Amino acid sequence: MPRLLGIDIPGKKRVDVSLRYIYGIGPKRALEVAAKAGIDPAKKADDLTSDEISKIAGILQSEYRIEGDLRREVSQNIRRLMSVGAYRGIRHRRSLPVRGQRTSTNARTRKGPKKTVGAVRGKEARSAVKAG
Repeated sequence: MPRLLGIDIPGKKRVDVSLRYIYGIGPKRALEVAAKAGIDPAKKADDLTSDEISKIAGILQSEYRIEGDLRREVSQNIRRLMSVGAYRGIRHRRSLPVRGQRTSTNARTRKGPKKTVGAVRGKEARSAVKAG
């Protein structure tokens, strides 16, 4: 497993695929980096020489914002939206979908498991009916 900028990239996969394991590098950027470094994207990551790895690392550090810097920037942008009171910031604060999706039926990932309101079950419900 080659190590790039503190991240272990899978060695058994192609260079263009294994570069995607770095936060901020997608399919297009992975191909760009491989082209700039003069490396065949179809080459396996285990077959890279230390010289080629250092070339890739240099390109990533100088030209792209990745990993920690990018994560920090994204979280600062979200924090700024929340502090300004923008609509998107309010949606982030309430942990609701930010990009206009419906919440009536979907959005379970953001909202979490269902919270049933008003339904009383079990012995308490039967005793409440008898008492009432």
